[in-house]
Amino acid sequence: MIRSMTGFGELQRETAVGLLTVQVRTVNHRHFHTHFRLPVGAERWEAEITGILRERISRGHVHYRMSLQPGPGLAYPVQVDHARLSAYLAALQEIKDRYGLVGELDMELIARFADVLQTPADALESLAFDDVAEATRAALAMVVEAREREGAALAADLRESLGQMDAALDAVELRAPQRLLEERDRLRAAVAELSGDAQLDEDRLAREVAYLAERWDINEEVVRLRSHIEQVRQLVDADGSEPVGKRLGFWVQEMHREANTIASKANDAEVARLAVEIKTAIEKLREQVENVE
Repeated sequence: MIRSMTGFGELQRETAVGLLTVQVRTVNHRHFHTHFRLPVGAERWEAEITGILRERISRGHVHYRMSLQPGPGLAYPVQVDHARLSAYLAALQEIKDRYGLVGELDMELIARFADVLQTPADALESLAFDDVAEATRAALAMVVEAREREGAALAADLRESLGQMDAALDAVELRAPQRLLEERDRLRAAVAELSGDAQLDEDRLAREVAYLAERWDINEEVVRLRSHIEQVRQLVDADGSEPVGKRLGFWVQEMHREANTIASKANDAEVARLAVEIKTAIEKLREQVENVE
């Protein structure tokens, strides 16, 4: 089963020094990328936490947040980084003055600057990393479950788009030879009208139709596009033991190439319309595949 790159998990765990909260949120990204918001003193665990995240996530932007609320009888002193706060306020005031903006620099705004209020590193010295690791893995399991649920919905949408492409290709294959017969009849009628009683050169007409058949032939494109559809279908139905998002993206690009060629060789309103349907389904596939791990 394919997995989405979107998920969220949160775990709270009682520790010897207080309530530990771990949040893990993932969104789309071409590669594995992390962003941490850790209490002062927890930065030393960033590499270990990254290793844990990589155990279950191979692709996506991972937002990781950890906080520790002191238990009864414990108090963690909070320090104000006055130099940083002064710099923030000065910069904001300059922006306000220069551009004539309205609004007050109040406590609500200051509270959004997470790096202004800091907890000394020694406040986390008594926290065991085992607690952090277990909380991280538990939150990560929730993320993976959410990614799998959304992946199942994505798979259903992908199969629907593939089915639409199959149906449109069936119609293209039925229509493609018919357009040549109609063009032959049109040419015969045009030549007869222009030549009057002169005898029609059937050999010349046959050569002209053969030339058009070669120019308009889309059999190879249709065969390749059907092969690409089958490749995507196999990836969508795979067991999910490895990520397939990048491979799906490659096959969608190849689909688009074949659909463009079919459209350029259409020379028929119905085939052109069906080519547009195919390209629309491919574009929908592309948007869906961007969220597949």
